[in-house]
Amino acid sequence: MKINVVLVEPEIPHNTGNIARTCGCTDVKLHLIKPLGFSLEEKQLKRAGLDYWDKVNLEIHENLESFFAKYSPSQNHMFFLTTKASKKYTDINYTEYKELFLLFGKETRGLPENLLKNNLEQCIRIPMANEIRSLNLSNAVAIVTYEVLRQANFNNLKEASEYFLLY
Repeated sequence: MKINVVLVEPEIPHNTGNIARTCGCTDVKLHLIKPLGFSLEEKQLKRAGLDYWDKVNLEIHENLESFFAKYSPSQNHMFFLTTKASKKYTDINYTEYKELFLLFGKETRGLPENLLKNNLEQCIRIPMANEIRSLNLSNAVAIVTYEVLRQANFNNLKEASEYFLLY
């Protein structure tokens, strides 16, 4: 199964760096949709991603329209993460798909309202306490990405650390 994480107009370099590291560690493709709230050369972005940047399969899109021109929601399996969905991310059987896209919105506003309304059946959420607005973006990406990987039996990821194999 091929997994794509899509960040729509991310604003905080630390979050994007952490997400890039997660994508590098899990062999997940990362899509960044402009405008970005930072430069790709920013020190904080590079630091959060550590030395994993060369392991990240990264694709950058000029805007959401150009992303959808290349990856149409009608021809690709897409899930839209939002706090407003009725379905939980664990309600989906991800193993039905050869390739899927997980779309996450900007830290301050999430995904565009019209995008969510046009894709209600594909909107999913991570359960949280009622009085909490949202999780940190990099945590949300990790939670959902690892659920998809878990359902696929962590396909293509190594089984155990080499260190522990020695004992």
